Amino acid sequence: MKTITVNDRPYTVPDHPVVVITVDGGDPRYFHDALDRGTMPRLRRMLDNGGEFGIGRSEIPSLTNPNNISIVTGVSPALHGIPGNYCRLPDGSLELLNDPKYLRAPSIHAAFAAQEVPTLTVTTKDKLRLLLGHGGVPSVSVERAAGSALPRYGVSDVEQLVGAAAPDVYDPLASHYAMRIGLAALRHAPDLRLLYVSLTDRVQHASAPGEELSDLFLTEFDTLLGEYLDTGCTVAITADHGMNAKHDEHGDPRVHYLMDVLTERRVPVDEVVLPITDPYVRHHGALGGFAWLHLAPEHRTAAREVLAALPGIEEIWDRADAATSYELPADRIGDLAVTASASTALGRTAADHDLSQLHGKLRSHGSRHEQFVPLILNRPVRGPLAARFAAGTLRNRDIHDLALNHLGSFG
Repeated sequence: MKTITVNDRPYTVPDHPVVVITVDGGDPRYFHDALDRGTMPRLRRMLDNGGEFGIGRSEIPSLTNPNNISIVTGVSPALHGIPGNYCRLPDGSLELLNDPKYLRAPSIHAAFAAQEVPTLTVTTKDKLRLLLGHGGVPSVSVERAAGSALPRYGVSDVEQLVGAAAPDVYDPLASHYAMRIGLAALRHAPDLRLLYVSLTDRVQHASAPGEELSDLFLTEFDTLLGEYLDTGCTVAITADHGMNAKHDEHGDPRVHYLMDVLTERRVPVDEVVLPITDPYVRHHGALGGFAWLHLAPEHRTAAREVLAALPGIEEIWDRADAATSYELPADRIGDLAVTASASTALGRTAADHDLSQLHGKLRSHGSRHEQFVPLILNRPVRGPLAARFAAGTLRNRDIHDLALNHLGSFG
């Protein structure tokens, strides 16, 4: 069979559709809870018929942009160049990393498209559409579905293809519309071979496993999963990151505002950068479990001492060690990298964060504690990756390798 090498990894061109779904904020606990309570019968049947459910890890920071790009390139942020949703560049400018000009590695989809293998990426949030579509990959987002077309597949109106108008990006069922776009495309274009569908974590930011909104999300996800399985395609499911509550027993956010803390202790800081920052402030208010500090060398020891004394601060790395430990591009991260505990969030200053628009109590991500992700496939894992899959040492960036190169026969 034909293989295409992308970023030094070979990928087999499939003879049938392969669908990779990234559940934004899809902590494995959501799936385990739903399976235990019997609320995802199609997933259960898939697993009973030869499918696999493993646990992997995401990139750090455990955020949307770096992980989606790792998933579609198969490499770490050190190679693809996207270390967060937001960063400070070497020239001092603060930038949202949504523009393809920041990419340093091609995607698997772009390489396939260049070889005329039919591909498609569908996202819920529009912030990912340009990144995932870079390199000539047909792409569409739910957020901008109205008026969108997919000329590569003869689709002049995406909403007409689906048969319904797209919901608002904050709608709890927006992710399911992304899945419906993918399904409609599969049915419309039977030559489609590689489909990537990226969801949104609006529900996971608002609802813990077992809660009503979470059950609504997973029940509808399961129904659509069944429709994908009924088409005969290979299905692989992972997540870009997990999710944890970042509030106390009263529901109040548990946050350290790092610039405020350091200013009070008279430690000069040029900038505190929160790489979770993105346009969707109602999800997390730009509060997550990871921060970068930019500051002069003579102030770094003092900053370390002040921050290390705060409850809930777990790791403080300098630039070189952070780049090595987290596999990040050294020129796009801070002088210090700070991570927090599962129940703690990091902010800039209290005045910078408007939490009045949150969907509910603060739930967020970014630290090692949100690094666990599911690796779910509808066929058994075989070959060289099987042992690592069973041991839980794979990353979400291995999901395309698994789906294209290391699966046995259908169950």
